[in-house]
Amino acid sequence: METPHYVAARVQRALAEDERTTELGIRVDVRGEQVYLRGQVSCDERRHQIENVAREAAPGLHVHNEITLVEVREPGEEEHL
Repeated sequence: METPHYVAARVQRALAEDERTTELGIRVDVRGEQVYLRGQVSCDERRHQIENVAREAAPGLHVHNEITLVEVREPGEEEHL
């Protein structure tokens, strides 16, 4: 069995290189046979894509998707300094 650091690195690399995600901002923690995904994304579809890529990169491990959604809005009025 691989060490947790190698599994986490493999999942992070998959998230960065897979064309479905190309994601660098997700933290991956591995504890035993549990993989935890943490970070923020702008939509639920993206959240599920990241989980799917992580599951493919770590078969046989249980993936916990703790990624939160953030609201992305258009910029407000101009700030005057």
